[in-house]
Amino acid sequence: MKDIADFIAGFKNFRQQYFDPKEQRFAHLKKEQHPKVLLIGCSDSRVDPALLTGCGPGELFVVRNVANLVPPCENDSGRHGVSAALEYAVCHLDVEHIIVLGHSGCGGINALMHGITNGRTAEFIGPWVKIVERARDRVKAELGGKSPDMQNRACEQAAILISLENLLTFSWISERVDRGILLLHGWYFDIDSGVLYSYNPDMAAFEPLE
Repeated sequence: MKDIADFIAGFKNFRQQYFDPKEQRFAHLKKEQHPKVLLIGCSDSRVDPALLTGCGPGELFVVRNVANLVPPCENDSGRHGVSAALEYAVCHLDVEHIIVLGHSGCGGINALMHGITNGRTAEFIGPWVKIVERARDRVKAELGGKSPDMQNRACEQAAILISLENLLTFSWISERVDRGILLLHGWYFDIDSGVLYSYNPDMAAFEPLE
């Protein structure tokens, strides 16, 4: 396992790669950013968006949270971190694509499907994953006799679709989608096989991107 010294060494490598006087890779990023893609991913340590997509600094605007969820638009006094990030990426950075990236073996979805075990706290996780509880209810109703792993996978993918629907509850997203200047994508990374899937609305199914 890496310790803090390893992280510091890693930063030194990063600085040498991007901030060396001979390098100009970070010169245009010092004062502004112009990413074309907003990616909403899971906080899971195994699913690093930049690593998976081969992107460097300035190419992805990333929001990460438990189970890569997008809540619906709620105009109240709550502290809406995901919504604030959406607003900044869409209304200020003018991103052209929004990707919701889910993955297999998601702990947040497992908590939604089967609850938190071993006496561990779920003070915030439980209410958060309820954003997609109708995905759980549908899976339980349709796949109640299947294995927990199959149910989890179905719920992981269904949760992506609910997040895509929730994106459209923000007027400044739906307007841009209607005008064709903003595209929404649902991706699913299978950690076991290493395959990346994309949702095809015409086929109502996730299909390999490669």
